[in-house]
Amino acid sequence: MRTSPIRRTCAALAAVTSLALAATACGGTTKSDVKKESRSAASAGEADPNAPTKKGLTVGFLPKQVNNPYFTTADKGGQKAVEALGSTFKEVGPTSATDTSGQVSYVNTLTQQQVDAIAVSAQDPGALCTALKQAMKNGVKVVTYDSDTKPDCRNVFVSQAGAEDLGRTQVQLLAEQIGYKGEIAILSAAQTATNQNLWIDYMKDELKDPKYKDVKLVKVAYGNDDAQQSFQQTQGLLQEYPKLAGIVSPTTVGIKAAAQYLSGSKYRGKVKLSGLGTPNDLRSYVKNGTVEAFELWDPAKLGELAGHASVALASGQITGKEGQTFEAGELGTYTIGEDGVVDLGKPTVFDKDNIDDFDF
Repeated sequence: MRTSPIRRTCAALAAVTSLALAATACGGTTKSDVKKESRSAASAGEADPNAPTKKGLTVGFLPKQVNNPYFTTADKGGQKAVEALGSTFKEVGPTSATDTSGQVSYVNTLTQQQVDAIAVSAQDPGALCTALKQAMKNGVKVVTYDSDTKPDCRNVFVSQAGAEDLGRTQVQLLAEQIGYKGEIAILSAAQTATNQNLWIDYMKDELKDPKYKDVKLVKVAYGNDDAQQSFQQTQGLLQEYPKLAGIVSPTTVGIKAAAQYLSGSKYRGKVKLSGLGTPNDLRSYVKNGTVEAFELWDPAKLGELAGHASVALASGQITGKEGQTFEAGELGTYTIGEDGVVDLGKPTVFDKDNIDDFDF
């Protein structure tokens, strides 16, 4: 089995993706994104960890984009948790991953419907704040998952993994594959995606280490979490930089589109590709030599944890204050960290030796 100093382990995941509606898993945010922001509105009030779990609640899930396989999987995890706790789950949201005004409208509608909690993956860190603050004033508990808002605009943020860890490990994976030498590019999602920008900052910082002295980042391209645009951006990168040694794509949409392009080109096996993806999306590309290794977290468990956090908030068991703990069913016990952040866990590295062990 291939060895790597950054191999991660996690529970088996469940998700499916397609190129046309591929996952925007990576347009999200991670816990370090909010570290220097003001403390969460969640910290106000007192929690009763022994309070009974309320039943008959309504929890609204608002993903960045409905009918997107990544968020469909994540929200099914949320539905599993909410319904297991005796409450009602509902999902609403825009059909475009860049329809910020649409997300605002859905927040307002859910508030008017007097739901008990909203779990939202924010398209923009600040655009939803006014609407979310109004929701909280009306007694609605707010959880962000996958992509955060500013801390004072929600109670708890359920983070996929540490931003620093994800940013640095993606560079480490790619650097190993290119022998720590050559030009590399980043194929990102949208320029406004909070986590993309933070991960890229950590990538750039990682590249300052002397061991990367022969690795040069030549460009950051943006495919806007659109399969066709990401495919075209990959083609453009290789035309502009014919000596490109590798591409890192911290978005499941981007890495799949890049793999599709590379697989059918003269660059297959020559230009290395890594980043964040799903085994089902990339299995064929791993087996034909287009992709050597990549990583990702568990979207179903991310949604499930968001569901548990929503019900715990609405039940008064937590407020979002650092150090509070809550039970999340099969996932175990979680502790709220700084700025109301709950970290799901570590990503998994996938390669030819283990990719057939996973089906998502």
